[in-house]
Amino acid sequence: MSATAYQDFMAAFSPEQIEAELQGNRANGFNVCAECVDRWVDGGKVALRHQATDGSVTELTFAELKTRSAQFANYLASQGIGQGDRVAALLPRTPELLVVIMGTLRAGAVYQPLFTAFGSGAIEYRTEKAGTKLLVTDEANRHKLDEVKDCPPVIMVSAAPSTGEPSFIDAVYSQSDDFEPVVVAADQPFLQMFTSGTVGKSKGVHVPTKALLAFHVYMKYAIGLQDDDIYWNVADPGWAYGLYYAVVGPLLLGCTTHFNEAGFTAQNTFDFLRQHKITNLAAAPTAYRMLMANDHLLGDQPEPFSLRVGSSAGEPLNPEVINWIDRRLACPVMDHYGQTETGMTACNHHALQHKVRIGSMGYAMPGYRVVALDGNFQEVGEGETGQLAVDMDNSPLFFFQGYTWNEKQPYSGKYYLTGDVVEAHGDGAFTFAGRDDDIITSAGYRIGPADVESTLIEHACVAESGVVAKPDAERGSIVKAFVVLKQGYDASDELADELKQFVRKRLSTHAFPREIDFVEELPKTPSGKIQRFLLRQQAEAEVA
Repeated sequence: MSATAYQDFMAAFSPEQIEAELQGNRANGFNVCAECVDRWVDGGKVALRHQATDGSVTELTFAELKTRSAQFANYLASQGIGQGDRVAALLPRTPELLVVIMGTLRAGAVYQPLFTAFGSGAIEYRTEKAGTKLLVTDEANRHKLDEVKDCPPVIMVSAAPSTGEPSFIDAVYSQSDDFEPVVVAADQPFLQMFTSGTVGKSKGVHVPTKALLAFHVYMKYAIGLQDDDIYWNVADPGWAYGLYYAVVGPLLLGCTTHFNEAGFTAQNTFDFLRQHKITNLAAAPTAYRMLMANDHLLGDQPEPFSLRVGSSAGEPLNPEVINWIDRRLACPVMDHYGQTETGMTACNHHALQHKVRIGSMGYAMPGYRVVALDGNFQEVGEGETGQLAVDMDNSPLFFFQGYTWNEKQPYSGKYYLTGDVVEAHGDGAFTFAGRDDDIITSAGYRIGPADVESTLIEHACVAESGVVAKPDAERGSIVKAFVVLKQGYDASDELADELKQFVRKRLSTHAFPREIDFVEELPKTPSGKIQRFLLRQQAEAEVA
């Protein structure tokens, strides 16, 4: 795929050109399993390459996935579960997880992810809200359901479940492999999501089938997925980025996706990249930062990687990390921006030519118009900051329909409000400054925590940092930083002073952290995003 100039492409783009590549359409509806599996069964193409915790590798072809998903759909029908019903999986990244997802979608039901690190409270909250009809899990995770009030019926991925519940192998793979995919209207859901809880309680989001068009555009133009790519999205399918773009997205384009069942470590990730000759990599910034922090594992002359391109989504990438990826992984990396609610909406696109600014989230994805709004919800000009918003009237691929259960809706007129503050560059590109709640006002200056965090991580001793406002009688607020040190460095007052001056010299006098606390780890959502609101609460408690 040769790169096309962004502005020319946007002028000519229409959703119909993407819709023409799918079997369904917005007028008549879609079956996601038919789009992601059935159309790719010829030729023995591999849908999933799975590496287990013991290092063994298995493959699941599209033809095999069609058969197994049909069997799971028939099992759902035998339990009276059908269109619109929520089916959840509390499973690691295994072939059975993919079978559950696609079998649920084949039946026209709604798939609900449950992250395996969830405790019983998080599971109960989500299954109660969604009215979940069935929950699929394994022996390693079953105990978490013991304290879940009104737990849905359970089926176990185990040959002989110790709990006496149905065995997935016996109950599902004994079913017929003939099941006609159920078409679901474009505005009706196929995924039941919950937000990551970066700024508070998770909110329910149902994703309609028309979102397939947006997923397709992201994979094709931002990820730049090519027919001969070997693609790996490190993100867990228990969260939006992993489910949207490690499962639905690549399969939608007929591409093999990869599951690494082992938990993330730098060594495991380096090994996986080499063993499977990954050419197209997607991961959260946390993963890239952890790889950089373990640069010593690569040695002086490492075996070269096969990477062609990399992508990052979740939080801005620091220039130091970007330069490390270019130097050590030997590929360009592009920053992308999105939310559970909207999917990806602003990206630096691998398959489209445009100016790329270090640290910028890039330009609107085709099918979207994104803007920055001031406090009066007026669009701001070049060099100004404002809240990032989607102009829904001029975004034909926008699919968010509001939170599912009576939460306050994030709209103002024709705009969907992201809650994120950005700087507008005047040419359609934006740079992230922070969550609206995270912006620090100190002595009249507005300071984006991302700028301070980005500068801190440039210091050789810093692995990660989180920056928040701490109330101050003189300045209103001061900048406070929580810093995680790399292995081999010890916390001290002298090092704190060194970091303060490091930021002061590189950023500005008003933006450097006047207080630094060294911590073992930062509070994060299970998807890896820093929960600054918890750090802010800690800072506020210090002066209460």
